[in-house]
Amino acid sequence: MDQARSTISKIFNGEPHSYTRFNLTQNMEGDNSQVEMKLSSDVDEEVGGNGVGDHLNHNSNRKPYVAQKFGRTPKNLCFMAAAIFLIFLIGYLIGYLVHRKKDLSPSCSASALPFANPPPHETGAAPLMDWDKVKELLAQKLNANKFEAAFMEFNSENHQAGSPGDEDLANKVLTKFKEYGMNPWTDEHFVRVQDPPASGTNKITFKGTNFRPSGFLSYSPSGRVTGAVVYANFGEESDLDFLEDKNFNLTGKVVLVRAGKISFAEKVANAAKRKAAAVLICPGTTDDSIGDNIELFGHVHMGSGDPYTPGFPSFNHTQFPPVQSSGLPTIPAQTITKGMASNILRQLSGHEIPAQWKVFGSLGDEKDVITVEVNNTLTEKRINNIFGVIKGFVDADRYVVIGAKRDARGPGFAASTVGTSVLVELARSISDMVKNDGFKPRRSIVFASWSGGEYGSIGATEWLEGYLSSLSMKAFSYIDLDGIVTGRSTFKVAASPLLHSLIGSTIKEVKSLNKDASMFPDLTGSWETNVFEPLKLDSAAYPFLAFSGIPSISFRLTSNDLDYQYFGTELDKWDKLNLITGAKVPHLTQVAAQFAGHIALRLVHDHLLRMDLAKYDKFIRAKVVQINVKVKNVQRMQPQLLPKALTMQWLFSASGSYSRASRSLAADIENSDLEDIEMCRILNDRIMTVERNFLSPYVSPRDSPFRHILLGFGPHTLGGLSDHLQALRSNNNNNSNADVELFRNQFALATWTLQGCANSLAGDIWSLDNEI
Repeated sequence: MDQARSTISKIFNGEPHSYTRFNLTQNMEGDNSQVEMKLSSDVDEEVGGNGVGDHLNHNSNRKPYVAQKFGRTPKNLCFMAAAIFLIFLIGYLIGYLVHRKKDLSPSCSASALPFANPPPHETGAAPLMDWDKVKELLAQKLNANKFEAAFMEFNSENHQAGSPGDEDLANKVLTKFKEYGMNPWTDEHFVRVQDPPASGTNKITFKGTNFRPSGFLSYSPSGRVTGAVVYANFGEESDLDFLEDKNFNLTGKVVLVRAGKISFAEKVANAAKRKAAAVLICPGTTDDSIGDNIELFGHVHMGSGDPYTPGFPSFNHTQFPPVQSSGLPTIPAQTITKGMASNILRQLSGHEIPAQWKVFGSLGDEKDVITVEVNNTLTEKRINNIFGVIKGFVDADRYVVIGAKRDARGPGFAASTVGTSVLVELARSISDMVKNDGFKPRRSIVFASWSGGEYGSIGATEWLEGYLSSLSMKAFSYIDLDGIVTGRSTFKVAASPLLHSLIGSTIKEVKSLNKDASMFPDLTGSWETNVFEPLKLDSAAYPFLAFSGIPSISFRLTSNDLDYQYFGTELDKWDKLNLITGAKVPHLTQVAAQFAGHIALRLVHDHLLRMDLAKYDKFIRAKVVQINVKVKNVQRMQPQLLPKALTMQWLFSASGSYSRASRSLAADIENSDLEDIEMCRILNDRIMTVERNFLSPYVSPRDSPFRHILLGFGPHTLGGLSDHLQALRSNNNNNSNADVELFRNQFALATWTLQGCANSLAGDIWSLDNEI
């Protein structure tokens, strides 16, 4: 029995009495190496005498080792049979026990049973609701009655930034966002702004008459200046050019202009460039819709955000270095009433005002002397932005931002109440679609209620400055809701060219859904020319686009091409807007909300962002052609300024690189698998880099905050290059606006910024077009 036990032990625990040869598929040293592994035990090798080594020959005909050892005697054969039986019995018992243990152990029947049907391939994508169903759901949620109720809730006679009225509205918005389950949060800033004099007044003196307006322009320098007054229509560059062509020297003059066409800040900046001494601004309308004594409010910062913390946020009373925005004006500016302006115009002498300016009177003469005294007070205010979010189900860290300013000086019904109401109603409608109707947006939607908008989009800009590095990578669009209803007959929109095609398709959809959308154009002929306008500096969409490189849109339902005449006055009330729109404010607001909602939902619904890269291709080519014509003109008329060695080759090549890169990306999109989430994310990120890479990396946000080389302003932009060439041609390099070396430097940097955008758009480093 001991011998049997020893034999069994050797069979189970011992090692085979042979070598096994393994052919390795890997080539270790470049040849077909073979490894021999000795599997016999040293103990067994000591048994059998001259049997050692015989097993090395696999072709040997000698008897097996066991037969040699035991021989074929009856005793040995019986012993071997008993051993084999014992082995079989032990194996059976082991198998039985193992099987019984499995039966007794706990198990998950779901995992043990095979699937009746194989599970579908899981991509991680949110179930995609049909777009027509999404449109239908939004139309059901938005209705005129709800907007009328929202107007009543958010309408306020006094909600200036940082005031108790502003704080009260902020709490109402925050409460709404909480009700909708949007996990709201706040963003606090301490900003410095200018308000009217704490004691006394600003003062205008003209021919023995003193005017003391209570309206004011924030950020005007304080001081007292005297000079001859000149009327300059809207204060646009073309208006000032007209005056200079008529031999008006604007140096030291006080320029009187009316509101409209361009921002107050641009009017003052234009006059300052002509070395004027001060600017007076009166209401823009020539009819009697605004009374003679209605005051006008605004700001003249040629920028956005807190001008005393340029490029960085005003967080938590942090001690910032003593710097100021380069956009602060250098000459005093003051608003006056329509009655004051009429009084001044009646007493002006000199040439008659041209008929095309549609104002009666004279332009002014050297003897028409006026004195302007400004005493505004710099104050600090605490403002709060309010946010809520509807998170996406696939790319939750990519989001569209929808925003509206909440504050106003005075009632501000069209300026802020309508926008705030649309913001809250869109938040309610879309969150309800997600919660109750099965809509699952792929990307997130952030809703923002800004404060400080009346002082130059302070709340929005400070938020951008605080989170710029994150937002520029994750926010792919901004939709501005300020001033979206000011009339009923015309539709105007300002946006990044990337969004133009999406805007066209949205116009078609909203027009088919709503009978009150009659102001939307038919998408035939030159509809884009009639609808699109430049993005205005006063719009919160402008810093999103030109400062942060985020594609943005601002739009309005209006009655004419001019600004709404009640902006910045105490007359911006519900009844005035009702009068202009024929008592259709709620219905028109519903149309505006549908337009904004469709844009946002389309951007978060589709697998790929609906942005048309080809639109920028056309835009760039037009700018390059314009610069080329002016370069050739300067080289022909002023050959000593621009040598023939300065060619347009590089700029043409950079433009071509962008064109090829955009077409390549369009082809990649056309051939992409929409169910491949990672591929869609990569393509979307390539699309998102376009706007961001148009920001010049060579200028400081303090000196030139709007760094976008196509849609910003400053010498670094393609528009700035064109203006510089005009100065070189007309001024023969005799003033500070015509600097050949500066032009050549800016020309090179703008070219490389454009080429860098093309390189980024191309994708992987090996895909770059490196010929320039």
